[in-house]
Amino acid sequence: MADAEARQRGQAVVKQLFGQERDMSNPTAWDEITVDHLFGTIWSRPGLAIRDRSLIVVAALTALGKEPQLKRHLQGALNQGISRDEIIEIMIHLGHYAGWPAAVNGQRVARELFDELDGK
Repeated sequence: MADAEARQRGQAVVKQLFGQERDMSNPTAWDEITVDHLFGTIWSRPGLAIRDRSLIVVAALTALGKEPQLKRHLQGALNQGISRDEIIEIMIHLGHYAGWPAAVNGQRVARELFDELDGK
């Protein structure tokens, strides 16, 4: 387990992205790695804002076709003030670099999330 400061930083990033801290009452090793290292160390580095990191993760998950994780990070992107139009623009841009199928799937996941959020 990382130090208490890394855990605190990680939980702050998780809360900022997803609206609540990750439940660490009975953490698995993966929970600890995710909160303490990924969010507490990597996402907390000073070189990029959380909004920028969120854009990068949305692009990477779209390109890789990781739909469940993409949906979660799209919600995080929206929580960072990234607009729906910006998200769709990311997908259009990625179509030329990651391939049309990746962009189409990413756009579908985004639209499904938007519909859920709109109560459709």
